[in-house]
Amino acid sequence: MKLYHTGFDEIKNPDIHRGRKNADFGRGFYLSPDIDFSYRWAEVRKDCDTYINTYELSLEDLKVKELSRDEEWFEYVFANRNGKEDMYADCDVIIGPIANDTIYDLFGITTSGFLSNDQALKILTYGPVYMQVAIKTEKGASALKFTGAEVIEKQSVEDSLNKLKSEEEKYLKELSELIEEIMDE
Repeated sequence: MKLYHTGFDEIKNPDIHRGRKNADFGRGFYLSPDIDFSYRWAEVRKDCDTYINTYELSLEDLKVKELSRDEEWFEYVFANRNGKEDMYADCDVIIGPIANDTIYDLFGITTSGFLSNDQALKILTYGPVYMQVAIKTEKGASALKFTGAEVIEKQSVEDSLNKLKSEEEKYLKELSELIEEIMDE
């Protein structure tokens, strides 16, 4: 499995403990199998290069949990975001979709308590599906092999951010119509 991670350094030895505990899949090192999507996570920082790190992951002999956009995924994401114990802490790797409120700024509506879980799930599953891979254990990290890194030109980062902004505007317009439908149910 070929995977990508953007950052301000070449990351030859990822730290699985560095990620936020309240991220979608809990603490871990997050990657994407989609290089174009990985560019959308790139940022520009003054006096820093932006890198796209490339890895290969062998899933052989690893405990892997694969999730799809369903109630199990929703419960896992929300439990992690609320600081609950990681229900898949014994897994080396978690593979599944990124919650769309992580990609687009939904102004906290999905976690506000204003919506029922069913309504929040409907919102989080609307729109494009982008996958993520979270390396959760040292065993998983040892199966991840760094294969190289490239500096991303600042213009490429800015182009990707503009593409994401344009996509977000379209998404939010369509989402507002979906929210109106949900509220009318």
